[in-house]
Amino acid sequence: MTGLHSAQHNSAPILGQLEAALELCSVGLLAEAVDKLNKPGEYSAYLCTVRAEMEFALGRFQDAALSYFSVAISDPHNSNAHFNLALCLERCGRWDVAAEAFRRVIELDAERDDARIGLGACLLHLHRAEEALTAFNQCARGVGHCAALAGKAVALQLLHRFDEAGQAYSTLLASDPHSEEALANLIAMGVETGDLKQVRDYALRLLDLCPHSTVALRGLATVALDGLDHSGAAYYCDRILELDPDCLEAWHNFRIAMDQSSFSAPEPALVLHIGGKQ
Repeated sequence: MTGLHSAQHNSAPILGQLEAALELCSVGLLAEAVDKLNKPGEYSAYLCTVRAEMEFALGRFQDAALSYFSVAISDPHNSNAHFNLALCLERCGRWDVAAEAFRRVIELDAERDDARIGLGACLLHLHRAEEALTAFNQCARGVGHCAALAGKAVALQLLHRFDEAGQAYSTLLASDPHSEEALANLIAMGVETGDLKQVRDYALRLLDLCPHSTVALRGLATVALDGLDHSGAAYYCDRILELDPDCLEAWHNFRIAMDQSSFSAPEPALVLHIGGKQ
């Protein structure tokens, strides 16, 4: 959710290894640079941090987590090391331990709203929406305000506090009218509450921003099916299938929409799963 925080150089680096690694890095040989820093030698927290940043850039999040863990162990009060460790664990899908790492950052530095946002995101993945809402609510209005507000809206939606969630999404869209995530979640919420006018309005907005959005197309297909607009439903289902040929609901509803006039007893349509972003 945020960039890595580089550690300050607080110990004498192993100059030979570090210089060779940085030279390789400068010519784009990042993997080779990591190999240089993996060679046994005198422990250096700074060297481990540089290696961890390279591992993170390569997508080696488990390796980066191990490197940051060694820094956090050697300097337990280093909030940046704990934060970067939490980011790596989050990327690995280790939501429980990532949440604990974010909590440790907040213990060390109560002003770290980036850690609160990370904590809230992990708690959402752990289906602990009430705790996540508390974390997002504790964020001050500042640089990360939009991210905190988005997290708050999702938590409220999961708690079925739809009016409050709608207000939060509206505030978010006022500051960022092009937020595809907010529009997608509003579509999903409209389907859940049965507000098909909301589904249609937000699906059309999302489709203007992203013509290939299956979330928007599914929303519009749902509206068309409910209104017995079979030609419209067939059109939207066909577009869904162009983007997602394995969507069984779209295949089913496309067939119904195309053949409806030949059925003496209408076959029930399947509800298209909207699946807003979180």
